[in-house]
Amino acid sequence: MYFAENIKFLRQRRKLSQSDLATNLELTRTTLAGYEKSVQPPFKTLIKFADYFKISLDALIRYNLQELSEFQLSQIEDGFDIDVTGQKLRLLTVSVDKDGNENIEMVPVKAQAGYTSDYGDMEFISSLPKFSLPFLPQDRTYRTFQIKGDSMLPIPEGSWITGSYVQNWKTIKDGTPCIIVTRDEGIVFKVVYNQFEKNQTLLLVSTNRNYKPYQIEANKIIEVWQFVTYNGFEVERGTTL
Repeated sequence: MYFAENIKFLRQRRKLSQSDLATNLELTRTTLAGYEKSVQPPFKTLIKFADYFKISLDALIRYNLQELSEFQLSQIEDGFDIDVTGQKLRLLTVSVDKDGNENIEMVPVKAQAGYTSDYGDMEFISSLPKFSLPFLPQDRTYRTFQIKGDSMLPIPEGSWITGSYVQNWKTIKDGTPCIIVTRDEGIVFKVVYNQFEKNQTLLLVSTNRNYKPYQIEANKIIEVWQFVTYNGFEVERGTTL
């Protein structure tokens, strides 16, 4: 575990005092000093550090960043680092039923703003409606998102898209429909073209040609869920199906 060493190293590399970084992260200087001395922060705070330094939680915790090359560090500072190993490892928060099986959480439109900030919060994830699809393979993690707009016709607005979690974004094949959870644009459903090798982006294309394709940079992506199925039911938050 290299979290304490890494946040101190990254802070000093940016020529920030403890007070400067604490202010930027809405912490007290004393609290930050404790983290730099190996006090374990809560999960939400880990996410704050990862987002601020534009680096994956896995890399921030597991790898000694001081051992990286100058090129690798410059990639991090340019916002291109998702995981320095290239494996796209992430910590995913899920809930389980009474038998220990993973639920399929449902993210309604009205909960999506909260999801983009609290996706790592177990309390928030547990509060979402849940259901199960017994016919799906049990060796994957699934989540269902309600879509907005008509950009992916013939799938209508308000439909619920169930996707399987994509751990390594580099494995996404061109032309794959995916739910993309982003930092700035919320949650979008698009056909994806993989451009990570070329310029560290995904090209997002709508099936409705009235919407123009656009690129999104890797450092603006939180999660990717590959399309599995969809349906049109309506539920209230807090409901378990």
